[in-house]
Amino acid sequence: MQTTLALDTIGVQDLVKNNASLSTYFAEQFASLTPMKVITALLLGCLVGLIIAFVYRKCYRGVLYSPSFAMTLMMLTLITTPVVMCIKSDLSLSMGMVGALSIVRFRTAVKDPMDTAYMFWALTMGILLGAELYVISIVVVLGISVVMFGMTFVRFRNPDAYLLVLHYDDDVESTILQQLRRTVKQQRLRSKTVTRAGAEMTVEVRLSDKQDLVATMLNIDGVHDATLVACQTEAGV
Repeated sequence: MQTTLALDTIGVQDLVKNNASLSTYFAEQFASLTPMKVITALLLGCLVGLIIAFVYRKCYRGVLYSPSFAMTLMMLTLITTPVVMCIKSDLSLSMGMVGALSIVRFRTAVKDPMDTAYMFWALTMGILLGAELYVISIVVVLGISVVMFGMTFVRFRNPDAYLLVLHYDDDVESTILQQLRRTVKQQRLRSKTVTRAGAEMTVEVRLSDKQDLVATMLNIDGVHDATLVACQTEAGV
């Protein structure tokens, strides 16, 4: 009977010690990182990420808009925020994270240089939010958004770039070029192919209004077909 009581007493003591250890563990975990801080940072990260995705959607001037990339920008902000919150107070953990990230290789090719800038923007906002610089992060995201919209407004004033592809008889080429000079102010010959069946010409044109250039070209006798394709130049306009 006494042995049973002694075993029960030892079991209770172990349970109390385990509870104390768990309490100490959780107290250490939440000493500098409370659940409220995490929730606040994630909510602000979601808001900031949505702003970045919205700016990307409105300022995008490429041919094919990718909704998944806009979602990726928001996810980058959300993912970076808790990582910085965890490593900012632990030097050894910070060094370990740097070493782990240094061996990661990203295989996805970024087609537009502006997409890289958006990715760095999202990562920077995650770092600011993870460092709990909430006011600065809001000011930065709003300031950059205003700049991006301003740059987009300036680019709206520039004519849009298109590729005009024509298939025609070789003897009407001079007529086509004269019509292009009268219709389009900015143009540049990209390629020309001549075969026995006819000729093909690709011309880069800049159109400031919604003129029907295709119909104008088809009105020329000897032009078999005309195609106008939106393109994105190296300048991204």
